[in-house]
Amino acid sequence: MSVFASLVERLVDLLQPLFGASAAAAAIVLFTALVRLLVHPLSRAAARGQKARAELQPRIAELRRKHAKNPERLQRAVLELHAEEKVSPLSGCLPSLCQLPAFFLLYHLFSSSTIGGEANELLSHRLLAAPLGGRWSDALGDGGLLGGAGVVYVALFAVVAGVAAFSYRLTKRSMAERPVLPAGDGEAVPGMGAITKVMPFMSFFTLVTVAVVPLAAALYVVTSTTWSAVERAVLHR
Repeated sequence: MSVFASLVERLVDLLQPLFGASAAAAAIVLFTALVRLLVHPLSRAAARGQKARAELQPRIAELRRKHAKNPERLQRAVLELHAEEKVSPLSGCLPSLCQLPAFFLLYHLFSSSTIGGEANELLSHRLLAAPLGGRWSDALGDGGLLGGAGVVYVALFAVVAGVAAFSYRLTKRSMAERPVLPAGDGEAVPGMGAITKVMPFMSFFTLVTVAVVPLAAALYVVTSTTWSAVERAVLHR
């Protein structure tokens, strides 16, 4: 953590002439962009994998019909099909999984009062009137929605809501263009109906994350979510 804190502080020093008191917030946004650039090849692979999995849906539906009474044989057949076509069912999860260490580093860095036995000076940094180590509950207790920190969070929530609405439309369009085929003889895949209804709303859960984590981690989430929405729009054209 001491090494990571030093890297963040150096980045803050570099951005200080441009962003002044909000240099730490700008450093977090820049750090997030660098992380997303590093995982972009995985995102491109995930997009290709999603298209490939969609193309396999008719063959998987046929396998479900063929092995409807033998779930174990069906599972083996689906895995064999994915292996034959070199399509990984988990490829879509890799970009998110690879970002988790960066998120948890920021979360821990701005949740700790001391780093390496010394006071954590990063906690003194702010985004306008909101401390980067503070949370939504702290902002409500210090001036409420119209207080300095509260206004910062309202702006973040507005950005997240806009990105979530954009992602919702993207997901609905994608699901309409690539509907999940029934298992066979008109039967729906068990549990798929519920997943199909919930999936478009997943982006709105980011609002909960922003509300409960330190502001520094919330900035990472907002920046990464916005990047993801733009990236999906470009890669899934």
